[in-house]
Amino acid sequence: MVGVSDGQRSVQAPVAARTRVGRPLLSLALASMMDEVHAHSGAVYLLAPGEPVLEMAVMAGLPRAFAAPWERVGLSAPIPVADALRERRLVWVGGEEQMARSYPRISVVLPYHFSLAALPVATESTAYGAVFVTWPGAHPPELSDREREHLTAACGRLALRLERAMNDSRLVLQEPDLLGVPAVGGAAGSLGSVEAARMVSRLPYGLCSLDLHGRVSFANAAAAELIGLPVSSLLGTQLWASVPWLNDPVYEDRYRGALLSQQTTSFVALRPPGDWLSFRLYPSTSGLSVRVTRARAVAEMHRAAPQPGDAPSRLVTISQVLTLAGALTEAVGVQDVVQLVADEIAPAVGSQALVMLGSRAGRLHVLGHRGYPDPHVVERFDGLPLAEPTPGTHALNTGVPAFFDSQEQLERLYPSRHATPDGFAAWAYLPLVASGRPVGTCVLAYAEPHAFPADERAVLTSLGGLIAQALERALLYDAKHQLAHGLQAALLPHSLPLLPGLEAAARYLPATHGMEIGGDFYDLVPSQGVAAAVIGDVQGHNVTAAGLMGQIRTAVRAYTTVGQAPEEVMRSTNRLLIDLGADLFASCLYLRLDPARGRAVMARAGHPPPLLRRPDGRVRVLDLAGGPLLGIDGSAVYPTTEVDLAPGSVLALYTDGLIESPGMDIEDALAGLGERLAEAGELPMDELADHLLRHSPAAQDRLDDVAMLLLRARAQT
Repeated sequence: MVGVSDGQRSVQAPVAARTRVGRPLLSLALASMMDEVHAHSGAVYLLAPGEPVLEMAVMAGLPRAFAAPWERVGLSAPIPVADALRERRLVWVGGEEQMARSYPRISVVLPYHFSLAALPVATESTAYGAVFVTWPGAHPPELSDREREHLTAACGRLALRLERAMNDSRLVLQEPDLLGVPAVGGAAGSLGSVEAARMVSRLPYGLCSLDLHGRVSFANAAAAELIGLPVSSLLGTQLWASVPWLNDPVYEDRYRGALLSQQTTSFVALRPPGDWLSFRLYPSTSGLSVRVTRARAVAEMHRAAPQPGDAPSRLVTISQVLTLAGALTEAVGVQDVVQLVADEIAPAVGSQALVMLGSRAGRLHVLGHRGYPDPHVVERFDGLPLAEPTPGTHALNTGVPAFFDSQEQLERLYPSRHATPDGFAAWAYLPLVASGRPVGTCVLAYAEPHAFPADERAVLTSLGGLIAQALERALLYDAKHQLAHGLQAALLPHSLPLLPGLEAAARYLPATHGMEIGGDFYDLVPSQGVAAAVIGDVQGHNVTAAGLMGQIRTAVRAYTTVGQAPEEVMRSTNRLLIDLGADLFASCLYLRLDPARGRAVMARAGHPPPLLRRPDGRVRVLDLAGGPLLGIDGSAVYPTTEVDLAPGSVLALYTDGLIESPGMDIEDALAGLGERLAEAGELPMDELADHLLRHSPAAQDRLDDVAMLLLRARAQT
């Protein structure tokens, strides 16, 4: 056991000096605490040695499996016990709706009607852990003063006992969980139990007794006959594990809901081939009694097996919620989130249409919508001031969900909706709150009037929390995506100049991994009656590479404009890159083009060789002499090579992203590019550029940026 301070000092007993506490300190304190406030379950957490982590030391009233996801809780986690200890306060959650709003992660796994209080176990100087206790759904929505005082005092006493144990070098360890055990009344009680068993065995309907783990501890003959298994096969097993047609998360969910809420629960299940059975669960703090009967009304309505498309017995099962949560983590952009909600979440909850709303500059913004026959009905809300009294703005501003069973109910609260009917009859407005702030509102619309009972509201609110987290990530991704594309577009030429004797086309494709921004660049510069073309690749594909690329491109254009020769342009750019001290290298290919004389002078710095397609259709790789990458050696020289450029010739300049891909030999890739250029070289320039990209394996799944500049010499008239 480790005590950590509130930031001023830390206390920890020497490990070697500790001995085990003689009696179950934690179990006794928890049992007494629960008894004082009539709670039906609870747990004590202790801080883990040397870690900002709470570990469950003992649980009472329910199987530990109910709290399995939270046996170890980080102090920063959005969990009641962590909040209670971190903020040194009592945390109260007064029902499933409040749980769904405040702690959606818990509500997803435990969407049941119960209340919870969490408190710190700490002295003024040292924190030891935390406690939570729960009550059935019948508990009032507010914690009474008496309960608050009892819980606070009990946690204070436990903290003092832990402090004394630590000062005495006594180690407090985990203790066996406390589960309810039926009372035994001696001989008279035993005789009474025997007679009770005889009486139960004579009843015409089935009776089972389940312990807190859901295992069958008793079943009468009628229950065995109805279920279709002998009593011996049922005893000691869980019904959903031993009975194949009960092996559905929905039925296990009913057992969990009954125990947590301590409310009578029921469900109907089909025993193949066509017998419907009704199961009614009567919970207590020691287990459940289950009554099994034939569901005659249902059996008469469904003589045959259920047809495809029958509605499930619960709005959304736990397995569905977990599946939806997993799907939401895969959504990348805002439209991905909208589409996923439309495809998976809306059908699961019976909704026929949805709108996703956000805010921008104090106004409502429609992020996306699906299912509306007339999209203008939705789009008219785009740009609406957030101060406007509408259900969408109210949910976004307050973070409070709103449910409208009918059009009359909506119009009674918002009369302006008379003028903007959308053709639907019921609505759920779910605030999307992530990281403590509203990021939007999800509006689910229903074609028919639709009641929203408490459990359905809790599920929808929980789903709103999951959607909010996905939407927050998607908004951030879209913002970065737009920033990256805007920066890349600003650094590359908006268009290529029209030059006499030349046709040109260029393409740029960002890498499909990362920020979709990189250091590949190209340019075409008119200069003193001739033209200069340049293509290059700065190491990396991030903002730093893009910024450096912009500086290099500007420098090359400036050196070209003042009339430097190709080799001088390369040497000047190399020295500039070294002077900038960017620790990044760049490859570059620079050409001085003179179409009137039918020639080109080229200088190369570690760049892939260009391809030249002659007018007769033959393609050759121009293996030019060159120097090292720019930014390595300040004294490097870059020799030039002169190449004939007859009318009809096509030069293909590109970066390595066009030819390099995992598992492909670079020579084979270069040969393939040459073949495609030979076959399609007569196409118009833009069509040729698209053709080369479309048929390049490396350009499909791009691990690197791709830049390409195509130049065709034309006879001048």
